[in-house]
Amino acid sequence: MKNLRETLMHIVFFVCALTSIAAVVLICLFLFANGIPAMKEIGLLNFLTGAKWKPGNDIYGILPMILGSIYITAGAVVIGVPVGLLTAIFMAFYCPKKLYGLLKPCTELLAGIPSIVYGFFGMVVIVPCIRTVAALFGADISGSSILAASVLLGIMILPTVIGVSEAALRAVPSAYYEGAVAMGARHERAIFTVMLPAAKSGVLAGVVLGIGRAIGETMAVIMVAGNQPRLTGNMLKGIRTMTANIVIEMGYATGLHREALIATGVVLFVFILIINLTFSILKRRKQA
Repeated sequence: MKNLRETLMHIVFFVCALTSIAAVVLICLFLFANGIPAMKEIGLLNFLTGAKWKPGNDIYGILPMILGSIYITAGAVVIGVPVGLLTAIFMAFYCPKKLYGLLKPCTELLAGIPSIVYGFFGMVVIVPCIRTVAALFGADISGSSILAASVLLGIMILPTVIGVSEAALRAVPSAYYEGAVAMGARHERAIFTVMLPAAKSGVLAGVVLGIGRAIGETMAVIMVAGNQPRLTGNMLKGIRTMTANIVIEMGYATGLHREALIATGVVLFVFILIINLTFSILKRRKQA
């Protein structure tokens, strides 16, 4: 009877694993089966490097959206990763127990707030603040911009970076810290030169997950980024991301327009795949 139960559980676990793999395979098949024909019809080079997106004229260039996603994600990483990492270090090595009991639920609560609520916060607080500060320097802008989206996404990736980084720091054996202190290192030096490098793999995992959250975010970005499909490097101007482009136009798109939006999803999928593969390669090199 015991062997039968174990066999049954093995089958259950195996089926669950196959289900996960099948889900990924089906998503890939759907994306590539519907997106690649559009890339062929439009032209891969024209599709990826085209500077204009005009579905009414059958012009489909997603370079502005690609750069928009990169700009906003990079801004979110620059803002969110240092704050998240330093917060994780504080929670793991400096935070008093009473304060930790309050701070930990607060950081976890950030992960549970819906994207639309973050978007409202960005519209009501971040966008007017940027507009007001810019007005002090004589700039007349709406406030909906790359900078607003970067700040908002920097806040949104905090719970991911903090949670994963703190867990990685706490997983480092205490003997590392004790050895560093025994050799004469001060508390701060032991943390930043011994404990943090030892947890580098976990910290990088948190950063990669944060990047994935930022590049895939849609609703909050739509509400604060300006949604203008144009080439610009000005942080105070509006721009459109790949995810925003899909959501805004998929509801009424037909024919080649719809297939071009699915092809945009293929490009986004490849972006995330490259990020994950890069992290896996770096992790394997470190282990080697």
